[in-house]
Amino acid sequence: MNKETKSVCEEINYEHLFRTHSKSLFNFVYYKCGDRQQAEDIVQDTFVKLWYNCSKVIFDKAKSYLYTVARNLFLNEVAHKKIVLQHQSLSFNDRTNESPEFLMEEQEFMIKLKKVIADLPEKQREVFLLSRIDKKKYSEISEIVGVSVKAVEKRMSLALITLREKLGNI
Repeated sequence: MNKETKSVCEEINYEHLFRTHSKSLFNFVYYKCGDRQQAEDIVQDTFVKLWYNCSKVIFDKAKSYLYTVARNLFLNEVAHKKIVLQHQSLSFNDRTNESPEFLMEEQEFMIKLKKVIADLPEKQREVFLLSRIDKKKYSEISEIVGVSVKAVEKRMSLALITLREKLGNI
């Protein structure tokens, strides 16, 4: 069966889409909201919407559909809220080779780094995290976010400039 004739409504194809895109979709939403539970809920709602609309979605366009629905669900939830990225605290208890001073400096740096990333404008933060954490190429980020590759490059450049200004050249 070729791609053109695959139906999203067929369970095997739907499951393939879920396995292929759910983790990346979760990260995409999580980078926007900073809340694991909210991201999980949005991903689940997105796939429910895909299932209910499976007859209307072309298999080759399903990835784009998923990201668009997830983005819209997120925007609906935060229409009247300011978005603040909250990070899980890192555990430094399992390290034994570093001095207490080094561990404290590292922990302070990580806190500062997380704050600087959280304070980036949403669009810059989203592109930065998709590139640096998910290791996505600019072309992939462009498709996910729905902007040109040039816009992705500009957002990344601005994010890196801000990071350098606030953290210095490390």
